[in-house]
Parts: sequence; structure tokens; C-alpha cells
Amino acid sequence: MDLMDALEGQEASSEKSQPTTNQPRELPPENQSSMEALLEEEGLGLDFPKQGEIRTGVIAEKKENEILVSIGTKSEGVIPAREKDMLPPGAWEALDVGQEIPVCVVNPEDPNGNVQLSYVRALEERDWQMAESLLGSNQTFEGTIVGYNKGGLIVPLGNLRGFVPASQVSLLRRMDASGNTPEQRWGAMIDQPIRVTVIEVDRERRRLILSERAALQETRETLKERLLDELSEGDIRLGRVTSLADFGAFVNIEGADGLVHLSEISWERIDHPRDVLKVGQEVRVKVIGVDRERKRIGLSIRQLQEDPWVKKVAHLREGQLVEGTITHLTKFGAFARLGEDLEGLIHISELSEQRVAHPKEVIHEGDIVTLRVIKIEPERHRIGLSLRKVDSPAYADLDWKTTLAEVVEETHEDESVSVMRVSYASGPSEVGMAEEAEAEVEALEAAPEEAEVEAEEVVEAQAEEIELVVDETVPDELEPGMEAESEGEEVGLKEEVEEEEDELSDSSGELSKD
Repeated sequence: MDLMDALEGQEASSEKSQPTTNQPRELPPENQSSMEALLEEEGLGLDFPKQGEIRTGVIAEKKENEILVSIGTKSEGVIPAREKDMLPPGAWEALDVGQEIPVCVVNPEDPNGNVQLSYVRALEERDWQMAESLLGSNQTFEGTIVGYNKGGLIVPLGNLRGFVPASQVSLLRRMDASGNTPEQRWGAMIDQPIRVTVIEVDRERRRLILSERAALQETRETLKERLLDELSEGDIRLGRVTSLADFGAFVNIEGADGLVHLSEISWERIDHPRDVLKVGQEVRVKVIGVDRERKRIGLSIRQLQEDPWVKKVAHLREGQLVEGTITHLTKFGAFARLGEDLEGLIHISELSEQRVAHPKEVIHEGDIVTLRVIKIEPERHRIGLSLRKVDSPAYADLDWKTTLAEVVEETHEDESVSVMRVSYASGPSEVGMAEEAEAEVEALEAAPEEAEVEAEEVVEAQAEEIELVVDETVPDELEPGMEAESEGEEVGLKEEVEEEEDELSDSSGELSKD
């Protein structure tokens, strides 16, 4: 019994010790690992690539249809030749043996056991990372317009094709885009430089949206801060009109916008800036205000132009009497037109010496009155007039001098006209008239001398006649008693002769004066 039990127990223990052929042999957990782990345990140390991974490799061999790149695996990776057409011109030819390049793992192992690589995808990945970085930092970059479609412009970022929608193109560039077809609008912009910023990145849809307007706004803010530190009131700059509004025009000077208010565009009255300006026009502006806290720049165009109002009032002086037509009455006074487009104000206190409640008590619209200029303000374009000071004694001396000056001026003008008629003779008849006039002048100058000589000759002849008469009248010998009479007669005759001589002398003197 004991023996039998011992045999049964021995058989049972032998059955337990023998493995079952139908069940697989179980490995310990530490031996359950991948092939990579086994190779690492054996010391091979191979770095297996993963799909989509970006690596830096070294060109080992360059063939006509492929490029072999060493990326640290058992065998080199392969870049197919079809990527040559996907690269920019000259990029494929620039690759050389020994050069380090980024590659993207497309397939860790193809049916032939090769690692499929892509140089284009690696560059794109690098560019996507750059685009995401630019999007996060709001930085701008300088690009070149390489193409267009009906919706906007194509600007590359590395090997990515970025798109600038028409709404994100700057206003100045859009003003140059005219036409009905994309070629007419955008064709001339090919190869032009453009500064843009990234506003959208979508890898799945391969969508990269750029904006020139946002880039310019960012640039303008930076430039404006620098410009605000440099600008001073009174500076004169050259700028370009960027936009027009009802209240004025924005002008870009050195990358920053300033405002030219409607009142500072022209000396003449205008309803809208477009009446005298257009977008893109170059203008000279004067800085009239700099607000560094609010970052605003005030500009003026009209202050660099000659003020026509100054010319219109150049003939006016304070205290001068002028004639005006009453055009409008207000509670505070009346407006008078002094010319076609020149008006002055008669304040209510300058209408009369008496107290006036309303100007209509003294004057009415359409009245033509004499006024006195009492104030001229070129800065405010204002002329002050007075009706009550027209006859003021305070201006009597000024009025007399003004009248005298006018008379002298008229006299000079008349003399100038007479001289010009003689001196500017050009034709034969006019030359003859000038010679006759000169002869008459010479004759008039010689007339007094000739008259004097003639008068003296007349006096001498009359004196000789008188002496002859005296000699014939008085006998050589007088009878006694007649001597006294003859002496008296002789005295009388001599007195008469002297009187006649005096008269002749007086007449001679008058002729000489004439």
C-alpha cells in the first residue's frame, strides 16, 4: 500500500515537471521587449527615425535622380529628384556633398528598406515654425511680390506661399491698382518689395495670410514715436497724402501720419479736402502742433502759401476813409463790403455817437456809406470799420495829408504822361512833333532877352526924336525978355522928356519880364 502510494506520487510529480507541448513557452517580463530594445541590449545603438520627424543630415552622395543623406541610421536616406522642380531656381544645384541640410522623414522604411526623406518638407516645416513665431510676436518682414490672383497678391515666406488679400493691401498700393482684370490691377506690382506681417497660420489647410496694412500700422507707430521726439513746431517737411476725410487730410511724413485740418488746407473756403487734394499727392507741410502724450501731429499746407487776403488789404491803412456797401446786419454790428470779396465789421459802438440798440436804427442793408478803417488784423483776417469816426477831428490832420498826397500823385502822373508823349516818339511824325516842341521851348527861353533888346532900341529912338524936336523949337539967340520964357519952356520940355523916358523904361522892364 505504501509502495503503491509512493509510485503514484512519483508519477504525479514527473507529470508536473514535464512541460506541456501544446502551450507556448512564456518568457519572463524583462525579456518581453521590442526589436529596438534587443538591439540596444546587444550594443548596436541604432537611432530609428520616426515619420514626420525633422532631422539634420549630411549629403553623402549626389546622383542624377536622387541625393543620399546620412541621418545617423544603418543606411542613408534618399531624397528623390522630383523635389528639384519644387525648389526655387538654383536651390537643387546649390546642394553639394558634405553639406548639412534639414530633412523630413517621410517613410522610415520603404519596401526596399530605404528611409524616404524630403528636403522640401523640411524647409516648409522650418518656414511654418517661422510663420508661427512671427504671428506670435507681431513682427514684420520684407518680402517680394511674386504673383497675384483675382483676390490679392502672392508673397513667399521661405518656401511657403503667403497670400495678401486685397483688403489687406495698403491704400497707396490699392490706389495704383486700376483696371477690370487681375493683370491690370496687380500685374505691374510683380517683383516690387512689400513689408507684411503674419495674421493667420493654418497648417492643415496650408493657409498663410499676410497683411501689408497691419505691417504699415505697426511700422508707423514705431516711426511716429521716433518722429515725435524729432519734430518741432515750425518744421517744414515733404509728405504724401494717404487718406481724405470730411474734417481734413492725413499726410505721411517719414513713415508717420499727421493731420491737416480742413481749415489749414487752403486760404480759400473749401467744402471737402478732395476739392484741392487727392490721395498719393506729394505736398509740403508745416508742423503747427506736436502732442507727444496723445501721439498727434498737426500740419498745415496753407501756411506755406502766400495769403491772398494780405494782398487784398495792401492798399488799406488804419485811419483811411473808404466807401462800403452794407451787406448784413447783426445784433453786434453790421458788415460792409469794401471790394468784390473783402468785408469789414462795423461794431455797434462805432455806428453813432448816440446809444444804438440795433444797427437798423442807423443803417440798412444795401446802403452805400463812407467809413473809416480803424483796425486791420492780418492773422485773423479782420477789418474794423467805423461810421461815427468819419468826421472825427482826431483824423483831420491825417485826412489833410492823405488829400495832399493824392493831389501830388495826380500831378506827377499828369507830368509823367506829358513827358512820355515826347520821349517815347518812335514814328517819323512823332519825331517831327518832338523837334517842334523843343524849338518852341528854346524860343520861349530866348524871348525875354530879345524883348529887352527891342525895348531898349525903341527907347533910344524916341529919345533921339525928342532931342531933335527940342533943338528945332528953341532958337539959337533969344530976344531980351524971352530968355526967361524960353528957359521955362525948356525946363518944361525936359521934364516931359524925362517923364516919357521913365514911361519907356517901365514898358521896357515889363517886356523884359514877359
